[in-house]
Amino acid sequence: MNEGSSGTHNSAAYDSTVGIQAETVHNSNVYFVHPDASPQEKYKVGVRFLEDGVPSRARDMISDAIAHGHDNAEVRFHWVLAMLSARAYHDLSTEELQRLHHASGLVRTYAEGEWKDALRVAFELLAMLSIAEGETGRVLERLRALSLRQRDAILHHLDLVLTGGLKDSLWAENRERAEAARFGNDRVQRVWAYFEPDPIGPRALPPRPSSAAAAKASLPLRVGLFVIVAGFLSMLALFADPAAAVIELVVALGAGLTAAHFGRRWWHQDHRLKVKNRESHIPYTGNPAFAGDGFTNRVRHSFDHYFSTRVPHGWAPHEWLGHTVHIRDSLVAEIALLYRESRVSVDRVNWLIRYLAEDARDRHHKGTLFGHRHQSPTSAVAKTLCMVALIALGITTLALLGTVASGAGAAQTLLAVLAAVGAVWSGRTAVSSWLKTRGEEHRLAEETREYQEQLAARQAAYQNWKSFLDATRPTELEMETWLTCDKTVFVDEALRHHQLTWRDLITHTILMTPARPYKRGRVKGGPWRYSRYNFRLFLVTQDGVREVSTEFDFTDAKRGNEQRSNYRFDALSSVQVTERTSIGYDLELVLTNGPARNIRVKDADTHQLAPDENAQEIAEINLNAAGFIHTFRLLEGIAADGKGWIERNNPNNLPPLRPTD
Repeated sequence: MNEGSSGTHNSAAYDSTVGIQAETVHNSNVYFVHPDASPQEKYKVGVRFLEDGVPSRARDMISDAIAHGHDNAEVRFHWVLAMLSARAYHDLSTEELQRLHHASGLVRTYAEGEWKDALRVAFELLAMLSIAEGETGRVLERLRALSLRQRDAILHHLDLVLTGGLKDSLWAENRERAEAARFGNDRVQRVWAYFEPDPIGPRALPPRPSSAAAAKASLPLRVGLFVIVAGFLSMLALFADPAAAVIELVVALGAGLTAAHFGRRWWHQDHRLKVKNRESHIPYTGNPAFAGDGFTNRVRHSFDHYFSTRVPHGWAPHEWLGHTVHIRDSLVAEIALLYRESRVSVDRVNWLIRYLAEDARDRHHKGTLFGHRHQSPTSAVAKTLCMVALIALGITTLALLGTVASGAGAAQTLLAVLAAVGAVWSGRTAVSSWLKTRGEEHRLAEETREYQEQLAARQAAYQNWKSFLDATRPTELEMETWLTCDKTVFVDEALRHHQLTWRDLITHTILMTPARPYKRGRVKGGPWRYSRYNFRLFLVTQDGVREVSTEFDFTDAKRGNEQRSNYRFDALSSVQVTERTSIGYDLELVLTNGPARNIRVKDADTHQLAPDENAQEIAEINLNAAGFIHTFRLLEGIAADGKGWIERNNPNNLPPLRPTD
């Protein structure tokens, strides 16, 4: 069941929208913290947040672990990274700077080891921000002496802090590692699975309840009446001519049993065939409950799509669609009935629709697609025997009347005629009740067996698809690693295009926004990740701001629609943010020499929150993941103070961060 990336792209043909195509929240426990969790457990979750690109939550979790006594060089190292990740030096509050100063003085109190070395290097890099380039060699040597994991963590999370010649010395190897890792772990073949929603469990239509309660209740009375009337007729015949009556009664009993035996099978098969044909020819549009229903229409589009791609050999898609129109109508009605829930999207049911399309194709190959039509009909011999038995029963009844008439008076003959009429009427009603009762019992048993077989087959298909998704879906760390590599390569190409080095930059920021149409997904408690991004890079130099934007397909890392613009500090007149709960966040840039530009930072997500998720917290996580906080502060500062803001926040003018006593 390897759908691969094709399953993602093909969906646009039958279920595309102008904006969001699909969105899902994976019900994962990777960020779950029990209320009674120990400081060590909180620290581990905090590190996971940090590695997965959610530094704001990492700061909270690791700070909480430290406050409750879990403090050592390793913990403090990750705390420092969380404090500085996705933030520039000027983004830190006065309190946070004081906490960093205090933490730098604790380094000497920790036990010697690789984590203390890494922590010492992190603080030394911060202390080198305002020191001449020639004095950084010793720190760079110590940085390169760290383990690859620690060195990469420092370079990644201190990205907005390290600038100038210090970063120039490290950039080439950083870029090489990004280029080597951006397609690692089979990215192109696996990214689609991240945006695939968790499939909903299998369901099947249960058997209809028996409708023979009334017939079953009346059966004893009708049978009793028939026995009484038939017995009375038999007694009259025996009194009139015992020898002839015995022969006639034996023949009547045999004919009745024969007609009942073969007639029951005949009636049941014909009744089931009529019901099946009627059910398979009722289109969903004929049902008022489904008319104009958006969910049902999306189900139909999905069935049309998968039936057109799961075509038997030798058939054209349009021919197969025409051949299976009644089957699809029946399946559409079934799926719409089974999964008609306000929070269930068709994307979560597509695995079942795909399986049913494949099952129809396979049954066609086996010649059982229209199985109910090809069931072995009642044989001609059985029908003939049933008809002969009924004729024999009728003739025998007349013979019994003749026997009574030949040996009795007119009064007895009249009673015999009335008894015969009563026997025919009561026998017919008794047989009708009996057939309906036995038929419903047989139908219920048959539909129960079909239901169990269907549910078992769908359960197996569900488990196969779910296992495949779980094995294919990238982890949060993999998604964040690929995204970080993409940003690194993008920034490097922009620097090369503008012929800039890190020495030329005062600061930079990159804003990542969704590019429509897109699919988006996240794990519970984590940030939204998108199938298509808009990268917007701002490079701030002494001469002004260079802006580079591009659309970016996350699956294969291909870019398009790249745009570049340059403007002076005084050209940026204002920056505004509009928050609309039902829509999302918009950033408006107003330039003095051009129209205002509106940038959709993120779409609303309140309707996709789990019951135990905090809307404000999730919004903050997503804004930080998009780079919005740093970007807004930077642009707002430039718009307010122009070049004066840049001069105040130039790394060369910042006070060095040195250990305190």
